[in-house]
Amino acid sequence: MPSDLTAPRLRVPIDWQLPKTITSRLGDAAGRQRAMSADGHLLLILHELPIPGGSQRAGRLFWRDPKGNWQSTSHGAGVQALKAHLQEYAERADGLEKELENADSAEDYYSLLRAVAPLHRSARNLHATLQQARESIEDTDLINARDQSGEVERTLELLHNDASHGLDFTIARQAEHQSEATYQMSVAGYRLNLLAAAFFPIATIGAIFGMNLKHGLEGETNTAVFWLLLVAGLMSGFVLAALIARKPVRAKSRADLGKQSVRTLKPATARRTSLPAGRG
Repeated sequence: MPSDLTAPRLRVPIDWQLPKTITSRLGDAAGRQRAMSADGHLLLILHELPIPGGSQRAGRLFWRDPKGNWQSTSHGAGVQALKAHLQEYAERADGLEKELENADSAEDYYSLLRAVAPLHRSARNLHATLQQARESIEDTDLINARDQSGEVERTLELLHNDASHGLDFTIARQAEHQSEATYQMSVAGYRLNLLAAAFFPIATIGAIFGMNLKHGLEGETNTAVFWLLLVAGLMSGFVLAALIARKPVRAKSRADLGKQSVRTLKPATARRTSLPAGRG
């Protein structure tokens, strides 16, 4: 089984004096990001930076005791641990923004979307968790952390939208180039067909008179006959090319017939609506 399908176990440090109302709600895995509070204690369960393509999220614990002291399972103690956690998201967002500036192909935009999408979801849930914590406990550091997470979420949302628009534009531009190339090929084929049509009669005449059959002109010494046949063949070719160059008459589609029917019915409808209302 792949390693990314096994979620890391969530372990609470043994020296953390959390109330039982909080510890009883913890499972083996981190689960979704959330905030739990009881008796002045606040426990934040947050996620590390997601890995593109990974299905599991590693959890981080941040504990605030009733005295306002912070502890964490990463980045050490103090509120600086929470700030460092948010800084990781901000730095990752800045790195993706630079990748967006250098993206030029559909593959670049797709790879960027694969990296931005899970990070955006994680940042959105992070912002919601810090807002939930802010509503539970009055703390200036929590307010600042919530605002910072909101900025990160907004940045990632804009990155996701810009990458999506860039991918759509790249696909549309490639389709336009392919359409132009197809049009140029059709024009070249059309011109080749006209050229073949112009010389088709003269080639046919040359093939017929070049056969080893008696046609009565074998001993003809008058060059006028040659020039007459040549001119007749060229004129026939030009007439044939002109006929091929004519645009065929487009048959009326169902949409055109429907529009014509609507135009035909409009006067009758207008007459009916102009009639005076009857007495009820």
